[in-house]
Amino acid sequence: MGLLDIFTGGSGPEKALKLKPKVTQKYGDPATRQKAIQQLGEMKYPEAVSVLLARFTITVDPLTTDADEKEHTFELVKSFGKDAVPPIVEFLSKTEQATSWALRLLGELLSEDEVTGACVNALQHLSAHYTKNPEKKVVLLHHVTGREDARIAPAVLPFLEDMSDDVKIAALKALASLKYEPAREPMLKLLTAEETGRRVQTSALAALADSGFSVADKRAQVEPLLVEPFVLDKDGRVQRRA
Repeated sequence: MGLLDIFTGGSGPEKALKLKPKVTQKYGDPATRQKAIQQLGEMKYPEAVSVLLARFTITVDPLTTDADEKEHTFELVKSFGKDAVPPIVEFLSKTEQATSWALRLLGELLSEDEVTGACVNALQHLSAHYTKNPEKKVVLLHHVTGREDARIAPAVLPFLEDMSDDVKIAALKALASLKYEPAREPMLKLLTAEETGRRVQTSALAALADSGFSVADKRAQVEPLLVEPFVLDKDGRVQRRA
């Protein structure tokens, strides 16, 4: 710390970190929080981005103020350019909340291929570590759904065994169009398991139909589980009735 830091309250990064309690203050005068957000936006340190991102993890009243502050915070983080990417990626990896904001920011700062890579890395981390809140998994799975990338399917596959039905359904939707052969058996196992709920079974039938996988070897187990509009054709593939 230099002589100037003694009179100004610390180095730039230290100043940024000291503003976090104000940025995440839900109650009290909103002007205090808004001033801290603006001060951080004028700094040029990665720590400032990390603290700004914390604003996305709280919701304040009224909701119009919350929305305005978050949009302002979004623009401030975006103004850091590529320097904001490492803190955003770290935030995405370590924080359960505000995943959609992190992905939206990465979408502004990186190519689609790079954003997909960040999603895959986050999914791989989540599949290896317990997390109680399924929301982050669902947001990430929805984000990669419909994208053609060889990295996606292996990262999504473990979520067919997640505790949350919403996560299983999101994983089935993400896998459906990828026609990933290693997913056939896990899809069938999920469909035919006694503990699988009806919503998940219906999503599994849809995923099998979209994937074009044959279930002929499990016909006897699958047929009793068919619901409209799904049928089995002569080749043992799940189809939607015309």
